[in-house]
Amino acid sequence: MDLDDKTHIEVIRSKRKTLAIEIRPDMRVVVRAPEKIPQNEIIKFVEEKQNWIKKHLVQMYFKAEENKKQKKEPALTNADIEKLCQKALSVIPDKVKYYAEIMGVTYGRITIRNQKTRWGSCSSKGNLNFNCLLMLMPDKVLDYVVVHELCHLKQMNHSKKFWKEVERYMPDYPNYKKWLNENGGALIERMLRR
Repeated sequence: MDLDDKTHIEVIRSKRKTLAIEIRPDMRVVVRAPEKIPQNEIIKFVEEKQNWIKKHLVQMYFKAEENKKQKKEPALTNADIEKLCQKALSVIPDKVKYYAEIMGVTYGRITIRNQKTRWGSCSSKGNLNFNCLLMLMPDKVLDYVVVHELCHLKQMNHSKKFWKEVERYMPDYPNYKKWLNENGGALIERMLRR
């Protein structure tokens, strides 16, 4: 009753009335079955659920690999933060200028910080702040944050109109927003560990 050579199915019988599949944190696949159910019914049930089991095992594997990778990333030192700030000062203003011209907006001062909760911000005076940790992100994610903040010069909120503006200049922005949500926390955690 193996899905492949590496996946062994463990069957636990009890006084329950239905069949159920559980995938343990150690990636063991367990079938919980009623005491008197025939073996061939369990096999049929597992075969019907094969795609579901494989999908969840793959998800768990990649999540475990991602966690390992994040744990290996060292804490950022004060010197690292300083270097990231210097790099950001040489990269971000050019990106802001490039996108501001496309979008037809004017902005004030640009400041680079090592913030714990924000990737960027835009003041009512049009001054822009950006997090130095953006230098550790894919280039398109940085572009998304720049476009996001410049859109606040048109809409100082997160209304539907605001997101329509973001979409206008970056139609695939949900991918980069998702990347930030999934990976940003690990970068901030590296900064907080110093």
